[in-house]
Amino acid sequence: MKGMGNMMKQAQKLQSKMLRMQEELASKTVETSAGGGMVAVVANGAQQIVSIKIEKEVVDPDDVEMLEDLVVAAVNDALKQSQEMVSSEMGKITGGMKIPGLM
Repeated sequence: MKGMGNMMKQAQKLQSKMLRMQEELASKTVETSAGGGMVAVVANGAQQIVSIKIEKEVVDPDDVEMLEDLVVAAVNDALKQSQEMVSSEMGKITGGMKIPGLM
């Protein structure tokens, strides 16, 4: 049973490290853009959009769909980059193990 207790301690240490990492990742950001920089999006490690900047030159009342498409593209890319950042950082803690629900 000693081996089981040791395994539980290791699991608790891993959980503690992951919680700290999640807190740290929430303060880290990634930035991406679409349309040659006309729409820029910043997301954090908690997969939240922190900011969206839109250059006034891309705002065309006669072509709202283009602006919508640029915003969607930039947001999706920012979230993808954020997920990759989280996965990379968590992989450092877990030694590359894929733990369901964490990455």
